[in-house]
This record gives sequence, structure tokens and C-alpha cells, in this order.
Amino acid sequence: MSKETQVKTYSPVSSLAKPLGLESAIDHVISYLLGIQDERGYWWGELESNVTITAEHLFLTHIMGTASDKEWRKIANYLLAKQRTDGTWAIWHEGVGDPSTTIEAYLALKLAGISSDRPEMLRAREFILTHGGVENSRVFTKIWLAMLGEWNWHNIPMMPPEMILLPSWFPINVYAFACWARGTIIPMTIIQTLQPVFPLPKWAHIGEVFVGNEGDTDLSFSPSRGSLWSRSFRFLDRALRIYDRFPLKPFRRHAIRKAEQWIVQRQEEDGSWGGIQPPWVYSLIALKVLGYPLDHPVIKKGLAGFYGREGFAIENDETLHLQSCLSPVWDTALAMVALEDADVPSDHPMLVNAGSWLLNEQIFSGGDWQVHCSGRPGGWAFEFANDLYPDTDDSAVVLMALMGVRLDKKQKEHALKRGLEWLLAMQSTNGGWGAFDRNNTRVLLREIPFADFGDMVDPPSVDVTAHIVECLAKAGHKRGFPPLDRAIYYIKREQEKDGAWFGRWGVNLTYGIGSVLPALAAAGEEMNSPYIKRAIDWLIVHQNEDGGWGERVEGYLGEQSRGKDPSTASQTAWALLGLLAAEQVDHCATYRGINYLISTQQEQGNWDEPYFTGTGFPGDFMINYHLYRNYFPLMALSRYRTAVGDKT
Repeated sequence: MSKETQVKTYSPVSSLAKPLGLESAIDHVISYLLGIQDERGYWWGELESNVTITAEHLFLTHIMGTASDKEWRKIANYLLAKQRTDGTWAIWHEGVGDPSTTIEAYLALKLAGISSDRPEMLRAREFILTHGGVENSRVFTKIWLAMLGEWNWHNIPMMPPEMILLPSWFPINVYAFACWARGTIIPMTIIQTLQPVFPLPKWAHIGEVFVGNEGDTDLSFSPSRGSLWSRSFRFLDRALRIYDRFPLKPFRRHAIRKAEQWIVQRQEEDGSWGGIQPPWVYSLIALKVLGYPLDHPVIKKGLAGFYGREGFAIENDETLHLQSCLSPVWDTALAMVALEDADVPSDHPMLVNAGSWLLNEQIFSGGDWQVHCSGRPGGWAFEFANDLYPDTDDSAVVLMALMGVRLDKKQKEHALKRGLEWLLAMQSTNGGWGAFDRNNTRVLLREIPFADFGDMVDPPSVDVTAHIVECLAKAGHKRGFPPLDRAIYYIKREQEKDGAWFGRWGVNLTYGIGSVLPALAAAGEEMNSPYIKRAIDWLIVHQNEDGGWGERVEGYLGEQSRGKDPSTASQTAWALLGLLAAEQVDHCATYRGINYLISTQQEQGNWDEPYFTGTGFPGDFMINYHLYRNYFPLMALSRYRTAVGDKT
């Protein structure tokens, strides 16, 4: 019997009695969350990604001259622990082996002293060779290999520093890129121009994972994708190579100096750049290549920022690994919303402490977003320190969290006013919101030769827009308010044929629907509208036999995997948030989903979730937020309890 046929046999629950264990499950997760709150007010869970972040940290310490045998041993232990039985490393839990990730892990292990004759290394080598060898790795892996002397710099796509001199109205300029790409590309233009090599010890070379002999192998980068823009960029790359051979390049020195200044001016208080790993490591390397010594304040702060209480490194007696980013503002805001949903009093000391911490994190200074937005600052960033790059998604959720907690009235009103003002100013012309920039939609940049990993632009997305719609509605805005109307029209236009919405920052359609339906309900949309019913039907059809919901990351890559995977706590919660917002309180699917959460809760009050349900770049860089499994289920359970109470 098909899943669609099964759904048609479902009937509403005959009684609205609360499922057994509901109250206990809510109480346990409240206790769990309150128990892990930091004394300074924030919540902060690990942001787990793939092992390249850690492997590249080992490469960085080699390049910077700060290598430590103890640290390298711990990194090697971590990498070996994450290797799968087939010798590979993947981009997400239970994903297919990824050649580039495996190459970087293999090289890091070899550099750390792991013999290439060990069984783990032999299995990794076999996988790499059967998947095209080093020659078939992505561009950014080849850039690391070039810096380490294992790849020819000539076979890296050109990124001239003169790019920083182009005005913002020019089709290709640094501010046309997404902030994460911009912060990576600018230091990379220095590195790629000066082409440094920090050679490996003889025993760490990886010639054995090239398919051909290095001397006679074609090491050029991948052929054109075939589109007009792709072919144009390939032609431009060839032209830039000719230019690069000219003895006179009148703007080169000025461009490098301006890029250097741009980098130094954008270092954050915690030593990072942009609060994420790629701009951070490339900025440190670029400054080293320019002659900055280890005792220079910028370098010292940059290296120290990886460690410490609020650093990116997670270390124990045996292992050390790096996070790609930190999520305390995001985690804190969502934990607060969940606790408020659970009827924790608005003046509870721990909520007040969290709200006060968030108030102090509001950003009133400028940033790159101002290039295309004239609004006043007032947003929040994702991390502890990232004042130049506040994001609209965090800001919307923070504002909703602050609305539900008792704080100093004057301070709270000011925060809400400036936060909402900033959000409204950041709305793109199509009615939606991107995460970090306004109207960052030049998709042609996806065709540049080195854009083979992650997105180069930050266009509006449905999930971010939905959170902002929900925030605006909860702030008192109603239909007839032009920004809200434009946003809802955008959401309607973006609905997919099967009734789902694409989840840009979470996996995937469940996240999209679970974001959109609460927003539409808050905005006063008719929840029996045909387009909303289609989304409800999608959720019901895709419920798993165990009552939960789950989606494979592979759904980003092909329709055959859409909405299919083992159930997870976070994705089940997103589906339930959608169903509850759509007034499906007494539907059997809702009841079964609630029971799934209750039955899978662990003794400590949390849930186990090894799957990656967060998204950095769909299909390319995936994230396991370690607190998603806790605060989203609390929201779903609590809203269900409230809905049942309202109907009885």
C-alpha cells in the first residue's frame, strides 16, 4: 500500500485528550535547557560540520609556523574517528563518500605522521583513486594543495586583486558576492597573486593519490559547464592569465594594498573574519604572505581566537576539532521562543538573563550590508562577534524572543524599534529577504570558474522571509502593510508544484513548510486556502511509519529523495509546527507526530540526532546544530498542549 493511500485512511483523533507523557516530556526538556544555559545568559550548542574544517586548521598551523605535535595528534585522532569503514569521509552523516573531503583528511593525517601504509589510509587512497584522484578534487581543495606544494598554481582559476577596485555598480565586484564569498575571495586574490608555497616534509607528499604521473597529468581545472556565462568566464580567465604575464600591471600594487586594508579593517573582536572559518584562515595566510610576523597584533589575535572559552576549537584529552562557525545568538533566541511557548513566565530569571544578553548583542555599527541598503543599523549577528555582518534571520527570531520576556521597558522598546526598522530596510525588491544583504541576486556569479563549492550569492529565501513575516505580524503589522503584503506574495510565488516550500537554511522541504505555515497563520491568512492545503497534504503524505518526519540531504540534489529519510526530532518538530499552525490539531498525523517525540525523548530530557538537518550550502556544506533536537521539539510539544487546551 502506498504512503498516499495510507494517508487517505487517516481520520481525526476521536478525543482531544493529551497524549500520555506530554506534560512530563515538556517538563523534562525545560529542565534540560535551563540546565545547559551559560551563566552569562546565552545558549550555545556545537555546530558540527565536516572534517575539512579541522584538516584545514592543521594545514593552517603548518603554514603559519605554529604547529604543535600534541595538537596534531589530537586532530589525527579526531579524523580517524570520523572515517567510515569504506575509508571515506562525507559531507554529512550517512552521506556518500566525498573525494575532496577525503583528500584533505588523507593529507592532514599524513602530515600529522600517520603512515600511508595503515589500513585506514590504504582504504582512503583506494577511494580517492577510483574517483579520479587529486585531479578530480574541487577548486578550494586544489588551492590548499597549491599552498602546500602539491598542485601547480597555474592550474587554479584566476582571481586578480584588481577586483577590489571595481565599483559596486559594475556587474562583477566584491559587493556583488555574498558576504561569505566576499570575505573569502578578497584575501584569496592576494594569495593567488603571490602564489606562496609552504612545502611539506618529503614523507608527507601525496603523489600516490594522483591518477597519473604528476609530470604528465593534465592538471587544468574542470571544463566549462556549457552555459553562456560559464564560457564567458572561461574566456575571461584566459585573458587574465595573459594580463598576469605582462611585466607592467599599473593597478596591481594599489589593489593589493587596498585588499590588505580591507582585510585588516574587518577583523572581529574575537580575532575572526566574518565569524566563519574560510575568510578567517585565508585572511591570516594572506597577511603572512604580505610579511606580517607572528607577533603582529592582528595575527596574534587571529590565531588566539580559535581557542578559549568562546573559541571555535573543541578539545578533550584525546581529540581536537574545529567548528566552522558559532551559533550562540541563534541558539539563544530559539531556546527563548521554545521556553516562552512552554509557558515559562516572562519574568523567569533565566529568560530575563538571556534577554538581557541578547539586548547587549544588538549591532548599531555599520557593515558591508550598507553598500546596498540605506537603513540604520539595528540587527543581530549569528555569532559572539560578527558586528560587520548582522543577518536578517537571526534578527527576526531575536525580536520574537524579546517580545515574550520582561525587560526594561525603555531598552526593550528601543531594541524592537531599531531591529524592525533594520529588517524593513533590508527587504529586497522582489518582496523577500536574503540573509545578509539586500538584492544580492547576481546568479551569474555561480558560473565563475572557482565557484564549484557553495553559493556565491545570497538571494532572498522563503524560510528567512517567513521568519520575518511572522516577526512583523507578531509586532502588530497586518495585511495592508505594504512590506508584509509583498513578502506574502513572494512566499506564494515560491511555492513548489507539490505544495512544499524550499528550505534554504534547513533540510529541506519540511523546514520550508514548517517556517512558512506559522508565518502565514500569524499574518492572518486563511488556513483553509487551497495553497495552504497543498502544503498540509505534503506533510501528511511524507509522514514516516513511526509517526515522525525526516528528509535526506540528497533531496537537495534530486527529486527522487525529496522528503525521504529516517525520522528526526528536529524535522518532526518542523512538520508539527506547520500542522499546528494550519489548525490540524485533531488530525491523526499530528497526534502520531507528538507521540513520536514523546517516545523518543531521552532520560535527560533531550533527543538523539546524528543527522545533519541544518544547511550552509545545499548539498555542499551541511550542519548538525546540536540544539535543534531540543528547542524545536519543545516548541512543537508546547504549542500542541496549548492548542488542545484551547479546544477543550
